[in-house]
Amino acid sequence: MTKGEDMGVLSWIVLGLLAGAIAKLLLPGRDPGGLIVTTLIGIAGSFVGGWLSSHFLHRPVARHFYDLQTWVAAIAGALVLLIVYRLLFGNSRR
Repeated sequence: MTKGEDMGVLSWIVLGLLAGAIAKLLLPGRDPGGLIVTTLIGIAGSFVGGWLSSHFLHRPVARHFYDLQTWVAAIAGALVLLIVYRLLFGNSRR
């Protein structure tokens, strides 16, 4: 694998931002923390989704930014974290 094919931390952050935006589109509504917290949830979700996929589903995510499995894991992780966040902290701003 060449250096250009490996996903670095910056690639995972960009993937997380995009996965968080997609998760937000799939789960519309106002979040308790606003845009910044939702963005951070997306970034964390991409890491969590990749970890869960590789450890519990025995399907390690590829190290390529454009791999479908990587995107599905990141979006799924962001969705799970967004749902948990809404359950813990409410579904709307007060």
